[in-house]
Amino acid sequence: MTTVAVLGGGIGGLAASYYLTKSSQITKVIILESSSRYGGWLWSTRRSDGAIFEHGPRGIRPAGEVGCNTLNMVEDLGLQSEILPVSYSHIASKNRYIYVNRKLHKMPSGIGGAIRTVPPFSRSLLLSVAMEPLVKKGKEEDESIHSFVSRRLGKELADIAIDSLCRGVFAGDCRKLSVRSCFPPLYNAEKQRGSIVLGMLLGSGPSPVVLPGPLAQRSRKESWAQWSLRRGVESFPEALTDWLAHSGRVQLHRHATVKQLQPSASGWEIQLEDGTISADHVISALPAKALSSVLPSSLQPLIQQLQEISTVTVAVVNLEYKGSILPVEGFGHLIPSSEDRGVLGVVYDSVPFPQHNSPNGDTTRLTEVFGAPEEVSEERLMAAATEAIRCQLGVTMAPSWSKVVLQKDCIPQYHLGHWRRVESMRSYIRKMLLPLSLAGSSYDGVSVNDVIFSGRTAVDGLLRTRV
Repeated sequence: MTTVAVLGGGIGGLAASYYLTKSSQITKVIILESSSRYGGWLWSTRRSDGAIFEHGPRGIRPAGEVGCNTLNMVEDLGLQSEILPVSYSHIASKNRYIYVNRKLHKMPSGIGGAIRTVPPFSRSLLLSVAMEPLVKKGKEEDESIHSFVSRRLGKELADIAIDSLCRGVFAGDCRKLSVRSCFPPLYNAEKQRGSIVLGMLLGSGPSPVVLPGPLAQRSRKESWAQWSLRRGVESFPEALTDWLAHSGRVQLHRHATVKQLQPSASGWEIQLEDGTISADHVISALPAKALSSVLPSSLQPLIQQLQEISTVTVAVVNLEYKGSILPVEGFGHLIPSSEDRGVLGVVYDSVPFPQHNSPNGDTTRLTEVFGAPEEVSEERLMAAATEAIRCQLGVTMAPSWSKVVLQKDCIPQYHLGHWRRVESMRSYIRKMLLPLSLAGSSYDGVSVNDVIFSGRTAVDGLLRTRV
């Protein structure tokens, strides 16, 4: 008999629980979530008139093995009819903008965009790419994303495009973030082939093999760039929670804050505010620092390394305007740190997912994201958001609806040496024979797909070595 406790009911913890129930070796799964809801950062507001606003991820990419893995799960949950796909030919996929020198510039796309020199860049993307295979291979074990791209593709591309991309994806500083941990395909391409271009063309080492189900096959056939769900992305963890509740082997607990983990003869005693739960094994999908605070002091080397993984807080401001107010059509725009250190970017939600607009009249939905806000009021954030929309998009009217959400410590920062830290932690866990697995966004990727796959990997490792 094996009981596994899963700490954290975000998408990582729910995914780990899903894969646990697929094994006959696991008799009971206990999910402990401290808040009032499951799903973590996958959080949607559904207004009574049918409009939907996302406070976290809004589109999920189907690309690669991890994207295929997620679509296989979506299909198993019976959500195929809810999918809202956005193809690569859609205007939201083809048009992405960057705000530089107080102007919106369309990012180069397609053959024409690659050949021509387009502002704000001083040379064509094709020239940078053509020169890249001639650059010597780096010798460092790790390197910042900015340094890596500057060295291989040029400083201008790193300063503008990559700086903006890292702010949009990680809400972080590309001069501190690790290329090895944040963009493993780029790092591996250089290490294996000596070039990003050659690595992308010829392959750069083994990747996990995931057999595509019918939905994943459809995404490839139809060339999906991203997808959402008709009732918002939160309907994904909602369906997963419902599936787990009806599995017969999962106990779901909300408002269940873990106070302390204590080793026991059979595994762990998990102390909650209102009692104790016993488990043979723990899969932690908590943020690294949250896990560090509940481990026994005897595990100080692990605690210290967990505490070294920092996070950032972002403010998400959802806005709705009456009418079609965008000066351009596309997915949205990003902003390099040289232009505005506060605003990370703006997503034009109504373009990729018009199905989430209110059916009552013509409206435009936008989401603006601010990085690492200090203790500021909703009023000040709202004022800053509307001022940024006025300056960057030329929209002078006031929004007809708005919502401000502060997402505290929501994105882990994979700084230089992150890979070694994670390797060291897992090595320590094996050496000490701890019945503990690490999953979630703190370790192996921050995207929805990466976090789901981390839950699968944790379960695979447990079933291989401990059960």
